[in-house]
Amino acid sequence: MKILNAFGAMLLLALALTLTGCDRNENVIRIFNWGDYMDGSIFAEFTELTGIEVRVTYFASNEEMHTRVTAGGTGAGFDLLFPSDFMIERMIREELLRPINLDNIPNLRYIDQRFLDLPFDPGNRYSVPYKWGTLGILYNRAMVDAIAGDITVDSWNILWDERFEGNIFMYDTEREVFTVALKLLGYSINTTSIDELHAARDLLKVQRPLVRAFIGDPVRDSMIGREAALAMAYSGDAMFTMAHNNDLNFVVPMEGTSVWYDAMVIPRSARNPEGAEAFINFLSDPAIALRNTLYSGYSTANRGAFEMLPEEIRNNPIYWPPYDVFERSEPTLHLGDFIATITRAWEEVLAHR
Repeated sequence: MKILNAFGAMLLLALALTLTGCDRNENVIRIFNWGDYMDGSIFAEFTELTGIEVRVTYFASNEEMHTRVTAGGTGAGFDLLFPSDFMIERMIREELLRPINLDNIPNLRYIDQRFLDLPFDPGNRYSVPYKWGTLGILYNRAMVDAIAGDITVDSWNILWDERFEGNIFMYDTEREVFTVALKLLGYSINTTSIDELHAARDLLKVQRPLVRAFIGDPVRDSMIGREAALAMAYSGDAMFTMAHNNDLNFVVPMEGTSVWYDAMVIPRSARNPEGAEAFINFLSDPAIALRNTLYSGYSTANRGAFEMLPEEIRNNPIYWPPYDVFERSEPTLHLGDFIATITRAWEEVLAHR
């Protein structure tokens, strides 16, 4: 399979030659990414093509990523990050990101127009789209039936069903967990009402004794391994796990959910921004984007890659949800100073027994 178009390859080589002669940059890029989000075999191909070594560190939540990047004001030495929409908006406001030279990203033309110029980064000055998806319930049909009989899983409310005590996984991420409670209560996931937030906090405290664990990426292996009957999960995690366990199913609850967008950004403190731009362009090549979406299970923002996907994936409502899912869903927005209030409420939930 052709890996890169000719123009993209020439650009990557030119950038590599520039980097080699640049005293302030090692010929290395340091990436901070979600786990299981990228086919690791592409790193060697990028290095062979450009001479730039790729080093990867992983984070489990946007909040963890933000903390690491801002620690000591050093940016932790990262050159490329993969945050979500609301965190990108926050980092732009905090002046933590540097503008991307889009002239160095000719493969931007392959990105689907619906994922460009979104409210968190108008004009894509700071970000290039990577993946997107929804949040829902991943469940083991056999285990659910064994515990509660033939019930329909279609509401967030099942995550509060006492019959599933010890059989529920929740993500260890405050905005996503509050999304579940706020939607169940009929509130916006972007509320800045103290009363609504505290109602969601109290609801999560009620749920707390039922939860087996608050986890991140390990939810994939845990659900494949039948360690719990229910889990809140991203659509990409659902796609991946369902391919490995035929008892697993995924649903976007009737109350609605969040539609999230992850993108590639360069921190202001990056030591090798040119190398990061070369890698962004590499990832935006349809052939590379195709391999990454097949590896991770997450929906690609790359139209060229989408068109090369097998028909059964393109038509899968988990991978590309129907219109009614978008109608009852919201993007997650940055809420300014109210984030500190959400964090305090989240800490109260975790401490509750």
